[in-house]
Amino acid sequence: MRPFLSFLLAGGALAQTWVSQQSNTTASLRGVSAVSPGVVWASGSGGTWLRTTDGGATWETGKVAGAERLDFRGIRAFDFQTAFLVSIGTGESSRIYQTTDGGRRWKLLLTNPDATGFFDAIAFWDSKRGIVLGDPVDGHLTILTTEDGGAHWTKQTTPPAQPGEGTFAASNSCLIVRGKREAWVASGGGPATAAGSRIYHSADGGRTWMVTTTPVHNQTASTGLFSLAFSDSRHGIAVGGDYAHDHNDSSNITVTSDGGKTWTVPAERPKGFRSAVVYVPDRRLWILTGTSGSDISYDGGRTWKNFDTGSYNALGFVSSAAGWAVGGRGRIARFRLP
Repeated sequence: MRPFLSFLLAGGALAQTWVSQQSNTTASLRGVSAVSPGVVWASGSGGTWLRTTDGGATWETGKVAGAERLDFRGIRAFDFQTAFLVSIGTGESSRIYQTTDGGRRWKLLLTNPDATGFFDAIAFWDSKRGIVLGDPVDGHLTILTTEDGGAHWTKQTTPPAQPGEGTFAASNSCLIVRGKREAWVASGGGPATAAGSRIYHSADGGRTWMVTTTPVHNQTASTGLFSLAFSDSRHGIAVGGDYAHDHNDSSNITVTSDGGKTWTVPAERPKGFRSAVVYVPDRRLWILTGTSGSDISYDGGRTWKNFDTGSYNALGFVSSAAGWAVGGRGRIARFRLP
């Protein structure tokens, strides 16, 4: 990968930016999990996984044996030795793997039991309790949960999906968890008559779900919500748009200040399609990224500043001093905030 370094000048001072790192791969990367300022994992196409233990100064790259044709769209790590991977694809192409020895060996934990199923994202409340999300099967989104670190998975009941509704395996952040039992899902896709993208919420570890319609349109298969994040129990932001027209900013963000009961559109929108959003608590800022650029907000999402036009897919942050973005052709960059 050719190194890339972008700087923005604001009043003569260095502004926030992405600083490229050498990934040693040309895989398309859509999974990233930052454990600490030193330890970060990433994943992507061609059965690829990556790990750094020195903050990205060097990246170790490998492929999961027997999974060289799989696309690992999501990764969740707990330390420099332990991580979970989820691959996408119809039926048996959707799988979950785990390593406990830093990537030297990967154990297959689950192959999608539904021939028409399609995994999209994975998340964990802790090292034992996790959840995986998939597109609708028999008219319902797929939710599987584990209580024993992935050794066994239980299928949960979800509300009926709308025609054409699904979830996007773009950044492993259309599914998030909070606290000890909360989970959130952002969806999209639908016919021209669709009323709006929906957000699902569970307060009991994925066993039951409530659904809310948002103002973000989902009237084609490429539109809707792709990612969401919360700063606390009340304030959240969900982003997306149209990945087929990634400079279009007409319907790409919605915010809540009441715990997800209602969602509204802020006065100012980011500058295009965005596939990932994170909240960075030490600076109380929000960061978005997508294939047409990255944006930052210091006021809870009311206004946005576009600070980079590079193409990225996913975000992983520990703090404002330890955050990463990943993208196509092995692109990895670390966030720099003056």
